[in-house]
Amino acid sequence: MQHPHRHRRRRALLSAVTSAAALVAAGLTALATTGTAQAATARQVEKLDRGLVSVHTDSGNLVSWRWLGTDPNDVSFNVYRAGTKVNSTPITGSTNFFHSGAPAQADYTVRAIVGGVEQADSEHAIQFRTGYKDVPITPPAGGTTPDGVAYTYEANDASVGDLDGDGQLDFVLKWQPTNAKDNSQSGYTGNTVIDGIKLDGTRLWRIDLGRNIRSGAHYTQFQVYDYDGDGKAEVAMKTADGTVDGTGTVIGSSSADYRNSSGYVLSGPEYLTMFNGQTGKAMGTVDYVPARGTVSSWGDSYGNRVDRFLAGTAYLDGSRPSLVMARGYYTRTVIAAWDWRGGAFTRRWTFDTNSSTNSGKGYDGQGNHQLSVADVDGDGKDEIVYGSMAVDDNGNGLWTTKNGHGDAMHVGDLDPSRAGLEEFKVDEDGSKPSSWMADARTGQILWSTPANGDNGRGVAGDIWAGSAGAESWSSHADGVRNPQGTVVASRKPSSINFLSWWDADPVRELLDDTHIDKYGTSADTRLLTGSGVHSNNSTKATPSLSGDILGDWREEVVWPTADNTALRIYSTPYETTTRITTLLHDTQYRTALAWQNTAYNQPPHPSFFIGDGMPTAPRPTIYTP
Repeated sequence: MQHPHRHRRRRALLSAVTSAAALVAAGLTALATTGTAQAATARQVEKLDRGLVSVHTDSGNLVSWRWLGTDPNDVSFNVYRAGTKVNSTPITGSTNFFHSGAPAQADYTVRAIVGGVEQADSEHAIQFRTGYKDVPITPPAGGTTPDGVAYTYEANDASVGDLDGDGQLDFVLKWQPTNAKDNSQSGYTGNTVIDGIKLDGTRLWRIDLGRNIRSGAHYTQFQVYDYDGDGKAEVAMKTADGTVDGTGTVIGSSSADYRNSSGYVLSGPEYLTMFNGQTGKAMGTVDYVPARGTVSSWGDSYGNRVDRFLAGTAYLDGSRPSLVMARGYYTRTVIAAWDWRGGAFTRRWTFDTNSSTNSGKGYDGQGNHQLSVADVDGDGKDEIVYGSMAVDDNGNGLWTTKNGHGDAMHVGDLDPSRAGLEEFKVDEDGSKPSSWMADARTGQILWSTPANGDNGRGVAGDIWAGSAGAESWSSHADGVRNPQGTVVASRKPSSINFLSWWDADPVRELLDDTHIDKYGTSADTRLLTGSGVHSNNSTKATPSLSGDILGDWREEVVWPTADNTALRIYSTPYETTTRITTLLHDTQYRTALAWQNTAYNQPPHPSFFIGDGMPTAPRPTIYTP
């Protein structure tokens, strides 16, 4: 069943399609185009090219491209092969075209038609000649730790951003040593290394975080985003004495070594650095907020809980992105929001569960191994959903469920039959509900499942057309549940991991380890098996990145090759009749791609419902630098 009334308000807020020329000044409001008096503040987004791809199959090529947020609602397209048009009539209902019988090496461009006038050629399509595209990468040299243990490097999490301003997304890749550790494990690790890489494999820079940043899933959360609005993405992360930037310049002392005999770094200065995305140059460094202070005040004395970091990007003023860096979630939590403007950091606010404002209100101990960013209260500005609690755009506590820490959470329009966004989360505390869904605006629990130990995995998304809205399921609760918490299918999917819009319909698929499956009540159907690739993060079995980074609104998946010499990108070969603006121009989804690498990676969700019976997708109110 469709719920067109559900999106009336959000459509009014999002439907205005704005251009950079019309919004020279950031924060200028754009009048919605639906005939209502409501207005929304335009948000700064990337100025992207068409992201044109050609994916070869046995029967031809699927050519697909981006419907940009800056395109008119009624834009249509023609597809050209080597200058000859291959479609008979302008393409209006989708942003893809299947060219039957064409060879893998066919050369495509696309031309938009605006107001009846055909525009210039796009860039040439990226060719997926064997169903995937390889981006060459080069592992750093291995080494030996002070206790004599040798290590090499594996490609780990990746993010994307337009590092050089050419309209094409580039990769930022984290290299992790084979002796990387969870915070609970003692021992030395090799250094963490970060690369900036173009789609043709050109390495723009390499940053070595040095010996005083320990390697593991919880230590280095890196953010890639255009924070200052210059049209090029910056890269932000926690640094220390001995970090070497992309130009070879050392931050702080090059000789300092703060590692103790257990391999932990529990003394010495801690920094936050903003790097130039094109050169890797450290442009600004400040003290990391919060400082570690007394190690034991974070929950243990040996160095586990003190170094649990999260990071994100949020439109806290409703128009321009801010950097969010956080520490702690088992006991004390501190979240610092930063603006990067004019080549300098300014701290916007700091949320501290130990402050007089927040102490005793149940905000401590509520964090997850990830966060989410969304405008949960509908005021046009983003909030930080930090697991079992949320922080408002102004740095004040918004709500807490007091249900405590967990390993997975999902924030999106999970129930299209009710207003606003929802959060689905699993809990680790055996005395609390094993899973629950809440109103993301108020934290009101809508439904929950009984306590059942440490519920380590949980997913929410519309994976089955047999039930309206998103389905939710988890390790320690029975069945597949609808948005009201009712079990609608007894067989849970084989995966409790990632999600991907992969095939032709708007129902989402299951992404786990190195394959993509479609859910069925009797069995799952295999749609893709990655060839010669590996997943990351041990039992989490996640890709380097998954999301809509090329082509139309469907999602690509990026895995490293088994020998760590390439990032292998897979893009859908399925033709679709559904047309949705590139998800990169939905800022909830775009910021989710930015925080995806944070600790226990989770899939991105847009601000609106995509699934069976969905209404026409809203258009975003945006501007490009």
